[in-house]
Amino acid sequence: MDTLLQDIRYGARMLLKTPTFTFIAVIVIALGIGANTAIFSVVNAVLLKALPYPNSESVMDIGLFNSQLEGGRGSLGDADFLAIKEYNQSFSHVAGFSTPRNGFNLTGKEVPEQVIGSLVTADFFEVLQMKPMLGRTFLPDEDQPGKERVVVVSYAFWQKHLNGDPRASEQSISLNNQSYAVIGVMPKEFRFARTGTSEFWATIQIAPPQNRPPYYLGVIGRLQDGVTQLQAQADTSAIVNEIGKRFATPGSNDESKSKTVLRPLKTIIVGNSELPLIVLLGAVVFVLLIASVNVANLLLVRATGREKEMAIRAALGASRWRLIRQSITESLLLALIGGTLGLFLASWGMDLIVAFKPENLPRLDEMQLDGRVLLFTGLISMVSGLIFGLAPAIQSGQVRLQTALKEGGRSDTEGFAKRRLKNLLVVSELALALILLVGAGLMIRSFQTLQQVNPGFNPHNVVSLQINLPRNKYPDAAQVATFQQRFLQGVESLPGVESASLSMALPPNLLIMTNPFTVEGNPPATGEAQPLAEHLLVSPDYFKTLGIRLINGRVFTDADNQDAPAAIIINKTMAELYFAGQDPVGKRLQTGDYSPQFPYDLIVGVVDDVKYAGLNEKPKPTLYTPFLQNLWWRSMYVAVRTQGDPLGSVAAIRNEVWVVDKDLPVSNVKTMEQLMSESVTEPRALTTLFAMFGLLALILASIGIYGVMAYSVSQRTREIGIRLALGAQKKDILQMIINQGLRLAVIGVSIGLAGSFFLTRLMKDLLFGVSATDILTFAAVSVILTGVALVAGLVPARRAAKTDPMVALRYE
Repeated sequence: MDTLLQDIRYGARMLLKTPTFTFIAVIVIALGIGANTAIFSVVNAVLLKALPYPNSESVMDIGLFNSQLEGGRGSLGDADFLAIKEYNQSFSHVAGFSTPRNGFNLTGKEVPEQVIGSLVTADFFEVLQMKPMLGRTFLPDEDQPGKERVVVVSYAFWQKHLNGDPRASEQSISLNNQSYAVIGVMPKEFRFARTGTSEFWATIQIAPPQNRPPYYLGVIGRLQDGVTQLQAQADTSAIVNEIGKRFATPGSNDESKSKTVLRPLKTIIVGNSELPLIVLLGAVVFVLLIASVNVANLLLVRATGREKEMAIRAALGASRWRLIRQSITESLLLALIGGTLGLFLASWGMDLIVAFKPENLPRLDEMQLDGRVLLFTGLISMVSGLIFGLAPAIQSGQVRLQTALKEGGRSDTEGFAKRRLKNLLVVSELALALILLVGAGLMIRSFQTLQQVNPGFNPHNVVSLQINLPRNKYPDAAQVATFQQRFLQGVESLPGVESASLSMALPPNLLIMTNPFTVEGNPPATGEAQPLAEHLLVSPDYFKTLGIRLINGRVFTDADNQDAPAAIIINKTMAELYFAGQDPVGKRLQTGDYSPQFPYDLIVGVVDDVKYAGLNEKPKPTLYTPFLQNLWWRSMYVAVRTQGDPLGSVAAIRNEVWVVDKDLPVSNVKTMEQLMSESVTEPRALTTLFAMFGLLALILASIGIYGVMAYSVSQRTREIGIRLALGAQKKDILQMIINQGLRLAVIGVSIGLAGSFFLTRLMKDLLFGVSATDILTFAAVSVILTGVALVAGLVPARRAAKTDPMVALRYE
């Protein structure tokens, strides 16, 4: 131990004696370790940490099998949920929940406000085994029809809307014009990712269903002790199979939804975030390797300058192992200092990641520098210290006493083995940098392609907002129709407004509903899955307001009301897929689960394709129906096209809402251009991070090759002087040095290209419109990296060409 402490003290003194070297090395290490720690903290929060509920591995997500949907699972209807809750033998508790996308109207205050909340059944908190901070959670029968409506609120809601009153459980709030008694407040840290950013959880009262649809409930259950996931899936599938038979009508297709899909709740919450996180973690590991190679080169140069020191220590009796250990100790000290600084950089990097607001990454609020992250940082610090300290340590242990102790302690030329090792490190650095740059280049090209996608509408000069009509205040269709007509007339009469519309959803990624459909004359076979279409309810001027092109037929008018025949407009993709070679106008469709008893609706027009599920999605069948014929839907988007700045009309539009109903809040006010930008938040964040890591790798690689070339020139000063004295031209010296750097660059790029060809295939699912082996990207990155390597080598080459032969011959 005393010897180790002595090595540490000596190593610290040596690092302090060379502050410039120490500063550069620490910064390089800190950048690599900081980037790794920041990304690992995300991986830890999203993928590794258990959900913040007791025995969370026993909590299952229960979905209804639907091969048409992503993941093969969809929501349950009331009939399926009630049957599973009553008859299952696998779960101790089962709960359903629903989070309306348009939120709830919170009234009773000076200005109405829209808040996000969830409707849940009584066992919701029992499934999660979570206790309130104040008050209580739901009693077993509080979700029964006719019971008093009660709500449990979040800590944030309690602070903001109830003023943090400890007697909050004695108060009530008005949600969608219905009174709810507040019974409890959840702890500050409580989150349930499947209900998003819910500020409260209110009881949903489910009456005995008359039909199996609609399918809208998310369902979770806690497994009983000793019951496996497979057993629970078989149990619930048998129950929903019976429900399908019970509600099936002659000739209907309900039997296609005859089984459940069970997944651990964590799997559902993590979703598709695993691949981008693993790819990002791989990218920062490459950054750390490049940084380690850079520091290894710096240490090799430093070790060469310390050969005489090591020789003296060896002559005084220091063993080879002692010299190696001293060198490794100094490397580990550097890694420790760099790792400590890296933690501060990681904290900043974590804030940067959160600022990107990547919607596909859940649980970011759980991200922190906890024990696992600190252990990871310590581990990679130690490993990187060993990586970049190994080569100089071996060199320190191979000191040749006779040569090192000569006057000057340096030979005219550097040893071949040492030169080869430095060159090998530079080649490795260039290869790693190229792989990372190719990945960054592919992400950039993919993002550029995504931004060039035609969304199918004109987003310029259009503002959007949301309003929600409470069902108890607008109980019948006539009231909804009156509100829509009065509001639209008022908005369209405003100065500078060209047109206004209402819709159920908005492009480019605010899709609310998909619906099965049946083309007349082509019913599905029993048990066969029906095709799905994106389904929107829209007002007559919707297509005009968003600039969606009419291809055939007509758009909706005010005459398409409840007294008129049911009308449908379909998109181009739907027309091509299901009416190839025919004119769809005049044909008929049935929407919803097929039944020969249900009516068919008339297709009156065909419009261009519009992106509703994301710019990266392929065009899908889409059908539009008039709001005035489907007044059961009360949450709606407003879109207004103006002649000037669309945000300048917001105050007047909000006033028109309050002219009709002073208790309606207006929320989510955004221009369509803002919605377009927000729709690519995830790929933008991923591309930006990749680009940052790629730029860092490029800088480190250029520094590495510059350092090696500059050191090589200093080692060959006398040789260059002799060449010049014997008649060599300056251009010959310049060419000789540049060729040396070019050889290293070509070898590094070649190895990097081979590695990129295989490794970039892992990220193919992250790319849009670009192949993982895109030749243009590979070629461009190769040229850029080679050019940077040449520029990095040009400075020492020019310095070598200006060498004075007489000075060089007197060198050393």
